[in-house]
Order: sequence, then structure tokens, then C-alpha cells
Amino acid sequence: MKPVNTLLGQTGTTIFTVMSALATRHGAINLGQGFPDTEGPADIVQAAAAALLDQRNQYPPLTGLPELKAAVAAANARFYGLDIDPVSGVCVTSGATEAITACLMALLNPGDEVVLIEPLYDTYLPVMRMLGAVARLVRLEPPGWALPRAALAAAFGPRTKLLLLNTPMNPTGKVFTREELAFIAGLLAAHDAYAVCDEVYEHLVFRSTRHIPLMTLPGMAARCLRIGSAGKTFSLTGWKVGYVSGPPALVELVGRAHQNLTFTTAPNLQRAVALGLAKPDAYFTTLADTLQARRDLLEAGLQRLGFGTLQAAGGYFITADITPLGMAADDAAFARMITEQAGVAAIPVSAFYAANPPSHYLRFAFCKQPAVLEEALQRLGTWLAARPAA
Repeated sequence: MKPVNTLLGQTGTTIFTVMSALATRHGAINLGQGFPDTEGPADIVQAAAAALLDQRNQYPPLTGLPELKAAVAAANARFYGLDIDPVSGVCVTSGATEAITACLMALLNPGDEVVLIEPLYDTYLPVMRMLGAVARLVRLEPPGWALPRAALAAAFGPRTKLLLLNTPMNPTGKVFTREELAFIAGLLAAHDAYAVCDEVYEHLVFRSTRHIPLMTLPGMAARCLRIGSAGKTFSLTGWKVGYVSGPPALVELVGRAHQNLTFTTAPNLQRAVALGLAKPDAYFTTLADTLQARRDLLEAGLQRLGFGTLQAAGGYFITADITPLGMAADDAAFARMITEQAGVAAIPVSAFYAANPPSHYLRFAFCKQPAVLEEALQRLGTWLAARPAA
């Protein structure tokens, strides 16, 4: 038979699926995949359930229900002072991963160059390559994950079409500073390039830090597509409701891509998310404070067990260095070992690199109940104590 698609044939199953399946097989606590282990707000869930019974279950408008688009525009104004047209400046998608794909489809032609920052979410590269674009990778280095300005400037050139920016960043927990964003903005303006901004963790930023959308910087509103996620903001990751905000001329193209991907998104979930985005400020600050407390709990426990830890200023994850434990295994082998033997799953950070990754970091999710985090730490401690000294 004739060969199938080469790129997809060479693309393995995502590391999140692999490690979650391994965790299930061994009865492990899953600190690998980033999903909470509790339901989201009861009023939002109830609104979704009620909306199923209101006899409006047929196709909603292609780019989203008017009430959700208005809520997205209002949230942009409320949190960041952004002026987004609620009719033509918002497109609702079936999750942020589809939003990323639709944005890249809207902007890229074969041969265009895309600047990407490693470590990076594992969807970015395959989607970009399927569109025929060329990656220009720039690497942040631990432990501080500072923006390497000379390397970033060198990655831009005459064929640069866009930068794909993730802030707050998965897996590092880095939140880009205003100074770093200003440097990025200067490069985009100098090279007449766009930015696709993956900001799904925008409300999961801890008190010592502030999330600043690149779109808010001078001259950037016309160049940016900003992606948000109800799954992360409301701890309802299975709903897969995302939204793209930006200039109408670009959002129109995102909608054209969206119509050839999923076409539309469940209307009852859209109505519930519109309710959620109008929640009072206390909801969003409490969400961040709760996650910060869980980050602190897991970080202190990992340090107590002998892991090194890197600062996480936002998101769901903390990066742990296995080097101080003195074991010969690399991160992939270590992640499999603790899943099978200790009953705790994590993600090897090497999975977030295209080539030549560091091999001694694990990503642990702290978006779990405190008792679950404590049990995971207990299991790791018991396993480490039973191992022979190096």
C-alpha cells in the first residue's frame, strides 16, 4: 500500500498520554498530566447542565455564541485594558490546542519561518511542520529561564512570519517580564512579524508576579493573536473551550481555519463559560492563591526528599532536578521508574525539546488536592529510602 503521511507517521503518541496510561496501569498518583482532581465551580457546571435542556442544542454560530464572545471581550478589557471587538475580534474554538492550530493556519504559508522558545508544548512543532513552516528554535536555560536576547534576535530574519509565545510558560512556570516582552515587541516590529500568544495560564499567576499580555504593549495589538482557555481558568480541562482575541482582519482568518477543523463548539459549554468569565475578582485571586499554596507544599516536600527545584511563577507545574539524588537514570527512565515502583507519575522535561535536551529534570503537576500531594510525597520518600545508597 502507498505510504501514509510521513510527518504523522514519525510523530509518536504524546508523552502525556503515555505517562497517564502508565500511571493507570500501575495505580500511580498522576502528577504528570496537568488536570485538577476536583470539579470546577458548581455554578458553572450547573449552568452547562441547565443549558442542555433549553432546546438550543443545534449548531451555534461558527465563531461562537454572542454571549461568550462578549464575555471574552469584556474580560480582555477588565483584566488588561484591551479593546477587543466582541463581534469580529473573538473566535471561540474547541480548546486552546485547536486555537493554536487555527492561528498558525491563519498566518503561515509554506516556507515561512516561526521562532519558537524551548522548552515548548509538544503540539507546536508538529502543527507548524504540517503547514510547511520552518522552525527557528531559541532555548531558555535553567535555573532562571531568562530570555537569551542575542540568540532570540539572531533567530529573526527576512522570512520570519511569527513568534509563538507561551506565557505563563509550560513546563517551566516562567512568566515573561515587561522588559522581556518589550524586547520581543521590538523584534516583531523590526521584522514586520506576528505573534501567536498562548496564554492559557493567564489567571494562574502567583502573587509575586504579574501576567502581561504581549498584545498590551505599544504597537502590538495589530500583530498579536491572544489565546485563552476555559479549561485552565475554571479547572474544567475536559470541556475544551478556548478563545482567540485579536484584530478583526486576523481573527476572520482564524475563523476560516476553525471552520475546517471543528467548525463550532458545544453551545451549552459556551454559555456556562460566559457566566464564568463574569465572576468577581475574588474567584480569580482565590484560584491563584490556592494553586500557590499547593505549589509551596509540593516544592517543600520535593526539597525535603533531596530533589532540586526551580522557581515556578505561574501555571500548574514545578520543575524538579533529579541530579542531587545521585542516580544514573536520565529523566525519561527516572519518570518511568517512579511511576512503576513508587506509584507517582511525572513528565520528563526532555519531552519539551526538539533535540539535545537536558536529561535531568522532571515536571510535577501541583494542581491536585493537598492530601494527594502529601500521599505522592510519602510514596516517593518510601521508595527513595528503600533504595541502596549510591
